[in-house]
Amino acid sequence: MELGVQSYCLRGIHDNDKVAEAVKRCGLRRIEVCAVHTGFDDPEAFADLAGLYRKAGVPIVSIGVNRIDTDRAKAEQLFACAKAAGLERMSVDFPLDGIDEALAIADELSETHGVALGIHNHGGRHWLGSTTALRWVFGKTSARIGLSLDTAWALDSREDPIKMIEEFGERLHLIHIKDFVFGRDRTPEDVIVGTGNLSLIELDRALSGVGFAGEAILEYEGDVDNPIPALRECVSAVGAQMSLVTVPEEA
Repeated sequence: MELGVQSYCLRGIHDNDKVAEAVKRCGLRRIEVCAVHTGFDDPEAFADLAGLYRKAGVPIVSIGVNRIDTDRAKAEQLFACAKAAGLERMSVDFPLDGIDEALAIADELSETHGVALGIHNHGGRHWLGSTTALRWVFGKTSARIGLSLDTAWALDSREDPIKMIEEFGERLHLIHIKDFVFGRDRTPEDVIVGTGNLSLIELDRALSGVGFAGEAILEYEGDVDNPIPALRECVSAVGAQMSLVTVPEEA
């Protein structure tokens, strides 16, 4: 599958036309869009936005990370946006409060709309950041609700992202390729992927081993005012060290 980029990396750019151009300047042509660049309460407006990106040659392949709770009407709007753009997957989060009802709503709407959900594991302070919590959630749902594995936040949780891929491979719907180094106080710092604690070669091997066929999304959240040089380095690293996840030849 071809690498995309999370729009949060380009949060310093607010105009979506310019975001699409920035994606191409990074050497990519696919995007996962987050709430920094759009809302998710108007399916028609989101369909128009998807058309804008598609016309620019940068199709939206996923959205997120969006929270799904017990508000069914809000969840239905989110799924309607995904379907309006022809999406098959999105990254999500769930609150602990009301979790059983939220999961039931999400599972039902996922089946109805044909959109798979990947839970984003957002670090050691996130209740869904551990394999233990994910096992518990997955025991309550169908495989339509799976994992949107963030490799760097897995490291932050002192989890091994490679082992998480091996354990949850059948439920791995998306992967966020991201890398951290840590200070003495465990404060994380974004770095070019593959130069910190993440091995791109091992990541590629693990994804191939489980037959991953979801969306691969690049994340680098440093250099807010000028992220493109570092993102281009990340794209080059993925292109040089991974075979399952590809980058455009012109990158």
